[in-house]
Amino acid sequence: MPTISPCLGHAEALYSPPSHLGEGPSWDAARGEFRWLDILGRRLHRHHLESGEHRVIELDQLSSFAQPLVDGDDLLVTEHGLAIMEHAHGQVAPWRDVEADNPVTRSNDARADQHGGLWFSTMGKHAEPGAGSLYRLYRGTIYTLCTDISIPNALCFSADGQHAWLTDTTTQVVMRWSLDADGFPQRTDGSAFLQNGQAAAPDMLLSPEPWADFSNDPGSPDGAVIDSEGCMWLALWGSGRVARLSPEGKEIGHVQVNAEQPSCPAFGGRDLTTLLITTATEGQTEQAPGRQDGATFIIDLRDILPGVRGQHEEPLHIRS
Repeated sequence: MPTISPCLGHAEALYSPPSHLGEGPSWDAARGEFRWLDILGRRLHRHHLESGEHRVIELDQLSSFAQPLVDGDDLLVTEHGLAIMEHAHGQVAPWRDVEADNPVTRSNDARADQHGGLWFSTMGKHAEPGAGSLYRLYRGTIYTLCTDISIPNALCFSADGQHAWLTDTTTQVVMRWSLDADGFPQRTDGSAFLQNGQAAAPDMLLSPEPWADFSNDPGSPDGAVIDSEGCMWLALWGSGRVARLSPEGKEIGHVQVNAEQPSCPAFGGRDLTTLLITTATEGQTEQAPGRQDGATFIIDLRDILPGVRGQHEEPLHIRS
């Protein structure tokens, strides 16, 4: 039986129209807006938190994340690689090809790290076993960190930049990786990923260690984010909850959502105390009466967990 943790509260629907596969939420502090993607619906959502203004941008490609850039545009993680999206009008131009010639895969989970890098992943469009990979964009170069992944998820980072978390959802286990001074996984001998300008191959890296096991849980680990106390907020697909895990990987609380398939959380708001949660209708043949599957939810943790907030995330610099 799964561990029963205290319910910290029930998230409310911020945006009710359903996403087929809501994913990739993030906070644009400069504009005061949350953004998230409907990967299969090929839509980017922008929601200004204070005014409630909501904008939907139709996309030509399957896309999973939109990272703010220092020049005001966005870096879009797509099925063909990385693209620059002009913020004002949504025009998209290719920037770096990644698996662009592979019709089997699309992009999935992504998140910026504490070292100015961006981790992003691919997976099979039909979750083909082992079809996915994990990459890192760092100082203009894309490095391969891991291959043979089925459903990469839970990418997030400690505030000190010393650890990364990830999962292959099919394993039900969240893993933790030790990072070097540049934010890369360490080699098997504990040395840096880059040696005299040469990158380590994936099979030269230390394996991530098991950190949290959900083998006996009705939910499967999906997207995640780390808060100011070093705790992970992890969406558990199929369980209707986002679990809060201690720095040791133990569930110590959860937020309930009125949807079966929460997919990813993100902190935002002026004080980073607001948690936004995407959900999905993917794979569902019917919806239970009264449930809000596919809606995007929100909960303010200010009074629930005083002092707990998200980490500040800087815009990414990729162009001189």
